[in-house]
Amino acid sequence: MATYLDRIVAAHRVAAAADNRSVERLRTAASLLPPTRAFSSALAGTPGLGVIAEVKRASPSKGVLLADLDPAAVATAYAGGGATCLSVLTDADWFSGSVQDLQAARAAVTIPVLRKDFTVCEADVCDARIMGADAVLLIAAALDDAELSAFHTLAVDVGLDALVEIHDETELERALAVGATLIGVNQRDLSTFEVDTDRAVRMAPQMPEGVVRVAESGVRGVPDATRLADAGYHAVLVGESLVTAGDPAASVAALRAIGA
Repeated sequence: MATYLDRIVAAHRVAAAADNRSVERLRTAASLLPPTRAFSSALAGTPGLGVIAEVKRASPSKGVLLADLDPAAVATAYAGGGATCLSVLTDADWFSGSVQDLQAARAAVTIPVLRKDFTVCEADVCDARIMGADAVLLIAAALDDAELSAFHTLAVDVGLDALVEIHDETELERALAVGATLIGVNQRDLSTFEVDTDRAVRMAPQMPEGVVRVAESGVRGVPDATRLADAGYHAVLVGESLVTAGDPAASVAALRAIGA
């Protein structure tokens, strides 16, 4: 039986196979752009717990999170609360996101922005840079070793930071093998979409010094984030609880106060 991740990645691979654009031309275009905002450095250098606040319209498991979401307004509120970085969903079919959401959010703030999507080909990496992202997401569970290595190298070559997302010890080894220094532990099982709140705590001490550590998914508020900060994470990536908060700026500020 196909999982959520299987179906999403399969759809993205079908789209990638139909894309006839020249990767070399995309790579050249990406390489000629002005420098990005330093995503990983922002997380490593921030006092206290860093917050990657996510602009997220919907999810496969929860449906619509915020009707008529204004990405610029949400981004501005996050930045006002002290968010270290943004994450913006650009997947249309499963998360109702768009390239336009990312561009509107990034234009409204000065902090770095991650393109949150399912990267399955070199064109996806180049597109992230061309659309204005400062970092790209590479999900280890969705890529084989050759793809993970090639996409990570390409991201660095075109000036992007690469957040390599893992779920377990095997995927951590794969991330480290390609030279990843920005690693996210997703507490949500992408096969079932259920959250395991112990996963990130278990994985944190296994990451070597020099790795910027991010805990993703299932962070519902200050108690969850405090536990992750105590485990050694530099930052948390938070989406649903911030998007649905009555005062997203205050919610971000409360998270940023942890350890400050």
